[in-house]
Amino acid sequence: MLINFYSKCGVVDHARKVFDEMRMRSVVSLNTMIGAYTQNGNDEAALSLFAWMLREGSEFSEFALSSALCACASNFLPFESKQLHALVVKSSMESNAFIGTTLLDVYAKCRFINDALHVFEAMPEKSAVTWSSMMAGFVQNDLYEEALRLFLTAQRNGVEMNIFMISSVLCALAALAALGSKCTQSEEKCDPLEHDISGFARHARPLEAMMLFEKMQQAFLYPSEVTYVSILSASAHMGLAEKGWRIDEAKDMIEKMPFEATASMWGSLLASCRVHKNVEVTEVAARKFFKIEPNNAGNLVLLSKVYAASGRWDDVASAKKLLKSSEVKKEKGKSWIEIKDSVHSFMVGERSHPWMGEIYARLDDFLEEMEKLGFRGQVEHDLHDVEDYCKRELLKHHSEKLAFTFGLMCLSWFVPIRIMKNLRICGDCHQFMKVASAVTGREIVVRDNNRFHHFRERVCSCGEFR
Repeated sequence: MLINFYSKCGVVDHARKVFDEMRMRSVVSLNTMIGAYTQNGNDEAALSLFAWMLREGSEFSEFALSSALCACASNFLPFESKQLHALVVKSSMESNAFIGTTLLDVYAKCRFINDALHVFEAMPEKSAVTWSSMMAGFVQNDLYEEALRLFLTAQRNGVEMNIFMISSVLCALAALAALGSKCTQSEEKCDPLEHDISGFARHARPLEAMMLFEKMQQAFLYPSEVTYVSILSASAHMGLAEKGWRIDEAKDMIEKMPFEATASMWGSLLASCRVHKNVEVTEVAARKFFKIEPNNAGNLVLLSKVYAASGRWDDVASAKKLLKSSEVKKEKGKSWIEIKDSVHSFMVGERSHPWMGEIYARLDDFLEEMEKLGFRGQVEHDLHDVEDYCKRELLKHHSEKLAFTFGLMCLSWFVPIRIMKNLRICGDCHQFMKVASAVTGREIVVRDNNRFHHFRERVCSCGEFR
């Protein structure tokens, strides 16, 4: 009683004196003293006393354990929190709603939101406090949409609302509104579904993008230009012909839109033609493309690639001739890699780098090693009308391969190899990086002008969505 009295009066030293002078200390007195420290902001003393309890083999209650967890949360002690979590499991207290709620709150405050969510989902019974703590955790970790989704789930499950849930929802809405105000004017006009479609398309999730597009149509919502570009891009790179998205249908969709197609739309269709080798639609898209952007060298390069993929070498030569005769300048491919605070740049066939001799020799040796494992390269990505062995020679000295080799020579084995490229990575180099990640057992990251590519064990994060 005296310990509790002094604690509520804020004189913890007096409470501790009473505690130390007790001949026999019960579980209640120990729990009360730990709680006194926590409630008065002396978290270190609370944890120290709890640790002493464990060493002495004293029993502890859920209240003492909860107080110790709160002390960890206040001081952002993730390691100690995980130790206490192990104690929770060992003591078979993981099903206790009070302990579980405190534990997920600790993880959320320590920025371990996935661990918090795991605790939340594993709890057999959840109180309204549990739900509100998880919502608050999402908000604290800037996961505002997740907080709102959880709020809707709580409503569907008939959870009684409290002021803490409402507070989290208001915070989440305010944060999303603030983020939305920073969007461009065109983005502000978009339906939330359109934002999701664009996000799925850019992050290699074309099927999800297509499903949302169908939902938009079912809801009689009119897609914007951004959405059309996203859908065309999705259908272009993932070969969705078997899903009903043929090139001709994509062309018809562009022609029937309620507004003029943009260069991005015709560009997406042109990229689709390259994947599916549809030359007829290619020429239609190219004419439209050049009319909108006559000075874009990338248009002619893309057209050349479509012709090359279809084996139309005379047309490739014509496109190249047109590129040379025009004032349009093609941007040269370049790759960069940072080694010990110094940035090293490479171009195809690079000769100026002081280590070029060693880099070419190491790359040749590495390619021989890869060829033993079946790597032959993708010669269709070279635009020269020559034999395949000549194409392999031309492809093997692309800038990103040189940058990779230099990184392989200079970086420690456990350090990821990170490369920047000013143009989109070609198909051959993309395949090279996939196989190289498996051969070396290393993570390779290439940031081209379209997205990040994370290569691990022959797999790229883009899902072949280049």
